Amino acid sequence: MWREAAWLMVLLLLFHQICAAKDDEEHLCPPSSCGKITNIKEPFRLQGDPENCGHKSYELGCENNVSVLYLLSAKYQVEAINYKNYTVRVVDPALQHHNCSSLPLHSLSRSNFSDTYSYHNNLYQAGLSAYDNWESLNFEHIVFLNCKHSVKENRKYVESGECVKWDSEGYAYAVSGDLKAEDFEVGCDVKLVAPTSLRSLNYDSYTAIHRGLAYGFEISWVNLACQKISCSMFSCYFDSKSQNLACSSDGGRRTGSDLEGEGGKKEIGEIEE
Repeated sequence: MWREAAWLMVLLLLFHQICAAKDDEEHLCPPSSCGKITNIKEPFRLQGDPENCGHKSYELGCENNVSVLYLLSAKYQVEAINYKNYTVRVVDPALQHHNCSSLPLHSLSRSNFSDTYSYHNNLYQAGLSAYDNWESLNFEHIVFLNCKHSVKENRKYVESGECVKWDSEGYAYAVSGDLKAEDFEVGCDVKLVAPTSLRSLNYDSYTAIHRGLAYGFEISWVNLACQKISCSMFSCYFDSKSQNLACSSDGGRRTGSDLEGEGGKKEIGEIEE
């Protein structure tokens, strides 16, 4: 009986130490704040935070009271961080909501990201799933084109009107979604590719297209989160239905609840809007 009591005492002591360590960590690394992003925490950090807080690779800047993320040698404003599905929504700083002539400074598409989760040096991914990545992208593309002639028979081509003029003698168009080979019109050149995660709009007008661009786009750090669970021969991904990290392979899938004995679901925090 005394042995059982001793073991119980040891377990209680360990539990107390773990809780105390967690409390100390949270006390030493309280969430940072910059502008409307008021809950910057693991894995993110703000420039100037203590070195032991957050990941240096996921460091955000704070410029003129605006949180900024440095991505692919460019700077983007942070619109929201979602700690439950491991995404961050950013927008090109050149885009202005009420200025239809404003365009992103840089082209950006899925080709700029690698969704091969086995490569841990990829800080951000375009999708949340290890398989069927094209269908599970966090964003869709807006393709800008300049055409030598008017394109009226192709409904995918939305004319920008007076908002965008690539060439004084040409016609400027925007196409939402992926531009397939059969969609290319003779005499048209791609000028810019930009992402948006605002999928609720019907992009049949340039006003709607520009609104989608100004909303921004989501990218994921699920690669980092997946390092915290053991999938063995399976591949880790985020299951949007169960809202859990899960393991997948050609032989089937296992959700976070199936992995509790192997590390289970590892959530980093709450939603920040």
